[in-house]
Amino acid sequence: MNLHQLRFVREVVRQNFNLTSAAKALFTSQPGVSKAIIELEDELGVEIFRRHGKRIRALTEPGKRILLSIERILEETETLKRVGKDFANQDQGSFVIATTHTQARYALPKVLSEFTKRFPKVRVSIQQGNPSQIAQMLLEDRADLAIATEGLANTSGVLALPSYQWQHAVVVPSGHPLLNHESITLETLAKYPIITYAKAFSGRSKIDAAFGQRNLTPDIILEAIDADVIKTYVENGMGVGIVAGVALDPERDRLLKSISVGHIFGTNVTHIGIKKGAYLRSFIFTFIELFSPTLTRKIVEQAMASESSDYQI
Repeated sequence: MNLHQLRFVREVVRQNFNLTSAAKALFTSQPGVSKAIIELEDELGVEIFRRHGKRIRALTEPGKRILLSIERILEETETLKRVGKDFANQDQGSFVIATTHTQARYALPKVLSEFTKRFPKVRVSIQQGNPSQIAQMLLEDRADLAIATEGLANTSGVLALPSYQWQHAVVVPSGHPLLNHESITLETLAKYPIITYAKAFSGRSKIDAAFGQRNLTPDIILEAIDADVIKTYVENGMGVGIVAGVALDPERDRLLKSISVGHIFGTNVTHIGIKKGAYLRSFIFTFIELFSPTLTRKIVEQAMASESSDYQI
């Protein structure tokens, strides 16, 4: 038994039981992957995969248990490598952050500016996607941390640490009738065409839930993953925008006016996601505390040692 065989089994499952895709992902040949898996099955005395002819279709029952052990073994192997690198290179290395556009555009710049001053030899990479995509990057060790508002707290295998709270805002051009209201209601807002986030992004679930609870159907004429896109179409007069309050910049958005609507859509929480069982290098703890000062190294380590997936501060 060797680590290559274990990696082959894990990758075949990740690639939806496609041997060709698994071989490409691991930069090897399909026959090599197939042979290694068969040899592992012979050594263990059980079939890991169910087959139809030469095609692998699914995991067997013992295969499901074996996969759990494989995941733990490979995670520990990666941890050993990281520990060695961390102690050999305390202030250098690569750091991959998986996040959404809103976080990358509005929440990260000041934090990363300070972080890179402290760790000039650390090479930071930002990988963007929707919440489910960035959670998957984290679980597949393609990212060290994930940052998002939606999704992370409900993903198995991910520890979600609350980092900061925010509320939505309505954005309209100067002179818009909504600016004459002392307090906007859902009924008033539902009278206008709305431009807001796509389903998986930036607290959209809170927006849908609020309208749904009042049995209102908003006229959402455009959805986007990018607050800058939403604001552009609002400036062009297409409709009323609903964006994260953090996505408003008085200097850049001088043609727009904002109205706080936390009273109708509630408060959202942006989380930092960490893969359960992961080893974090020292500079990652520093980044977490820069991003959310309440998340000290001690608190993060306590949360990582806990059984819970959704840590509350």
